[in-house]
Amino acid sequence: MIRTRHGSCHCGAVRFECDIDLAPEGERSPQPRPGAWFASTLRCNCSFCAKTRMWKNHVPDEAFRLLQGAENLTHYRFGAGAIDHAFCRTCGVYPFASASFEPMGGDFVCVNVACLDDVTPEELARVPIRYEDGAHDDWNHAPAVTSYL
Repeated sequence: MIRTRHGSCHCGAVRFECDIDLAPEGERSPQPRPGAWFASTLRCNCSFCAKTRMWKNHVPDEAFRLLQGAENLTHYRFGAGAIDHAFCRTCGVYPFASASFEPMGGDFVCVNVACLDDVTPEELARVPIRYEDGAHDDWNHAPAVTSYL
């Protein structure tokens, strides 16, 4: 079920809310956009996600609201620069990234699931995870080894 969840960085300077579906398979709402990116959370083995331990869930841009701390964000882009990775400049936590990609329906935000404040450990344990082999630019298949992600 899509619910409004609240999140923040570690120090609380950056706060956001998003409409996100963390329900297990079989209990999920119809997704706002087609494609596997919006149907589950994702863990990726690309060099960036592996180093930041990003656990992401894509939400449409209109489902994300930055409530506080825009002035406290610092941004990082690499490669083609298509993704804007946002970090809190005080505590260094990576709460979200934003990008635009037409095959995914345009503008979207990658919410760091670990930054959601009102999700219980029991809920997190039930969240579906799909793995991406970003190290080989193969976003539709899992890498051979996923246990470290």
